[in-house]
Amino acid sequence: MELNEIRLKIDEIDKALLPLFLERMACARQVAAIKKERGLPILNTDRENEILDHVAKQAGDYAGEARLLYTHIMELSRGLQHNLLEDGSRLRGLLESATPLPEGSFTVACLGDPGSFTRAAAGELFPQGVQLPFHTFSEVFSAVAQGNADFGVVAVENSSAGSVSEVYDNILKYRFFIVGAETFRIHQCLAAPAVPTAQQPLTAVYSHPQALSQCSEVISQLGLEPVPCSSTTEGAFAAKEHGAGAAAICSLQAAADAGLTVLRENVQNAENNRTRFIIISRSLYISSEAQKISLCFSLPHRTGSLYSILARFAAAGLNLTKIESRPIAGRDFEYDFYLDFTGSIHEKRVAQLLCALSAELPRFSFLGNYCEKE
Repeated sequence: MELNEIRLKIDEIDKALLPLFLERMACARQVAAIKKERGLPILNTDRENEILDHVAKQAGDYAGEARLLYTHIMELSRGLQHNLLEDGSRLRGLLESATPLPEGSFTVACLGDPGSFTRAAAGELFPQGVQLPFHTFSEVFSAVAQGNADFGVVAVENSSAGSVSEVYDNILKYRFFIVGAETFRIHQCLAAPAVPTAQQPLTAVYSHPQALSQCSEVISQLGLEPVPCSSTTEGAFAAKEHGAGAAAICSLQAAADAGLTVLRENVQNAENNRTRFIIISRSLYISSEAQKISLCFSLPHRTGSLYSILARFAAAGLNLTKIESRPIAGRDFEYDFYLDFTGSIHEKRVAQLLCALSAELPRFSFLGNYCEKE
């Protein structure tokens, strides 16, 4: 049989498949009506497993592919039923009550002393804000939780060093709303209390672990021992305290504040070194221009559950920009997942998907729909 003949045969099969798919989705509508009338849950795990086992047995060599196909079909069917029953009423109410981020002077918790990159980012995000400095990310989140700060500004990821794991741990712990984000260029410098000599060369470099990772190449070239600190500004003052032989990776401002001599500028591995900062809040604020959504959830104990959830984003035409997994404290090999994707809750397809997921997924939290500047 020639290729064109095979393709014609495939076209005929596809023409037969589509009406059957539409008929099945029509049946899903009828199922939704009955479940609503009888107060039955959308998800029936036993029924789905029975179908998957049956099709796998019938599919022979294509058992795995058949399970995948039918899993996706049932995900789409469940999504339709959730939409018809308007599930997720709690989330719908939360989204409807959200207001735009207010303007004014606020207290802003952030990491490090003046000269830290977070303090600089906070100044850009809140020009009139009063900055409250802390030594750890946990302290920043705690300040927001206790009402000692209106907002917090934290770094979540760097273009070369990757995610800031401690921040994602705190995001999943506190479940605060994310109400804004911006990405900034980061220029690191190598600074020291004194210019190194043959008799007193540099031996150690102090900085935040993220900064040390961003500048790992120059650290390796110079044969320096990296010493982690709570912030780049603390690293600058630690180098000052240790004296000759010590250096710091920090901003030019932090080096000047600590009285260090700048030995090299732009020592980051990548010229286009950028860090993404987010604004955290106890209250939800959403502007009409918001284009990024964040959420987190854990997964039901079903084979292929992560794939199935991600497939629903693809079916809705949504672009995922970030996925992060973190272990759930106190549970063996169970994880929370954090997702970023482009979209707005003002789009019907987006709101419907979020409400369906909120009704179905364990530990689901909507974290925000916000504007992000690049």
